[in-house]
Amino acid sequence: QVQLVESGGGLVQPGGSLRLSCVASTRIFSNYYMHWYRQAPGKQRELVATISSGGTTNYVDSVRGRFTISRDNAKKTVYLQMNNLKPEDTAVYYCNTQVGPTGYWGQGTQVTVSS
Repeated sequence: QVQLVESGGGLVQPGGSLRLSCVASTRIFSNYYMHWYRQAPGKQRELVATISSGGTTNYVDSVRGRFTISRDNAKKTVYLQMNNLKPEDTAVYYCNTQVGPTGYWGQGTQVTVSS
């Protein structure tokens, strides 16, 4: 059983920055790949960024160069640093990990980019 709790969302102007955090309650966090997804109103949930257990990262093209995923295994936390935010980044952001056949999700945190 893995519990994920996101925080850090909010309202920001275009060009601004936010840092999302996701704390995991699990014994073996360092072994897990961790992901950030987002879902905008009326759209499908999309994978935004992934970090492997070894620290390798991958991003969807629309955020590459603006977003950075990182992890602190001692704190069992994964971060998403979001810079140069655009209105199209507005969505609920979810933390996710997969343990065997089971996917675990946080409750989501709202990010709104608007002037």
